[in-house]
Amino acid sequence: MPLRQGPHRAGWNAPRLGRVAAALALSAVFATAPAPLQSQTPRRGIQPDREFPVLPIGSPLPAFELPGIDGSNHKSSEYAKSRLLAVVFESNHCPVSQLYEARIEKLHDEYGRKGVAFVAINPNNPKAVRLDELGYTDVTDSLPEMKLRAQARGISWPYLYDGDTQTTSMKFGAVATPHLFIFDQERKLRYQGRIDDNQREELVKVHDARNALDALLAGRAVPVAETKTFGCTTKWLAKASGVDQEWARIQKEPVTVALAGVEELKRMRANPTDKVMLVRFWSTGCADCTRDFPDLETTYRMYRQRAFDLVTISTDPPAASAAVLEFLRKQHASSPNKQFSSTDRATLQAAWGEKWNLAAPLTMVIAPGGQVLFKKEGAIDILDVRRIILASMPDTSGYIGSKAYWMKAAAQARKK
Repeated sequence: MPLRQGPHRAGWNAPRLGRVAAALALSAVFATAPAPLQSQTPRRGIQPDREFPVLPIGSPLPAFELPGIDGSNHKSSEYAKSRLLAVVFESNHCPVSQLYEARIEKLHDEYGRKGVAFVAINPNNPKAVRLDELGYTDVTDSLPEMKLRAQARGISWPYLYDGDTQTTSMKFGAVATPHLFIFDQERKLRYQGRIDDNQREELVKVHDARNALDALLAGRAVPVAETKTFGCTTKWLAKASGVDQEWARIQKEPVTVALAGVEELKRMRANPTDKVMLVRFWSTGCADCTRDFPDLETTYRMYRQRAFDLVTISTDPPAASAAVLEFLRKQHASSPNKQFSSTDRATLQAAWGEKWNLAAPLTMVIAPGGQVLFKKEGAIDILDVRRIILASMPDTSGYIGSKAYWMKAAAQARKK
């Protein structure tokens, strides 16, 4: 299930044994505060990794056999009859990759009718991606969650997973997601680089992928055979990623609880902040309230560098404050935590403006100014909640269009 166990699951949590010496030597780099996911400008692009150089123009297609989102393994030989083969490296978590999904679909549909096969490969392993790099996604880069993304977004082209060994990605020298490689009928590489010159589709001036495909289909040489790609760097397992260091920082973050009375609850309900606020009412004696707590805290760690906050509100009486704090500490719940300030829970519910069964959790997503975007008593699907949050947070300067992407995703989810 997607991120159900938060960073406590294997690959996210305690330091992993067997870290390569190079990673240990570089670990000090990540001892400072985590850096936000960075966008790369099209003009500069991303430099190839010296250890995994980009496949040179004219090289034969590297053979591969990888598992796909359809549950089957797919070999490079499957596409031998196609006039051309386009291999694009993309991922779930990268906002630039997301912004190119619609363009890849257009290329797949249009050029597929002309005999061009499109294959997408995810080079990333989720164990190499920090939580603070997941600020623009609902799921990780695992194969099960690739299937969820494909289902939610209607991805129809082959989408394969190379994250376990990254052997295929190394052969290609995949620099980033997205990164496109186009092979001719003899399966010799004739183009590699970006899909076009701007992650914002409305600002595109040079259609590199289309130019290369049109030239090859017409029997001409590709006008520009190589370009600098841009997006999110490939998350190599052999490189220091900072995952362990991030979790060590999380474990050291202070966990506190403050009592909240009538006025405080009214203020929070109005959400006077400029952040989308996820609110969870819970209690220590409610199994349904605590079962998905790791999902909530993981969501907080994913989005907290953006216009987002998580507030947990315990409905336990003040006398149970020690038990409340003990549970929150076990969860490393460093988000804002509140607790009912009296045993008059009916009055406190009324101050919030909702009445629900206190033996069950209540989850709400509230926009700045108090508009309720989501409300549910009982169990939640964390992916539904994340998509609503992503569709509600404003764009950041590096990823204009991300909100529109998630608004569409949330709308598609509501129709199903």
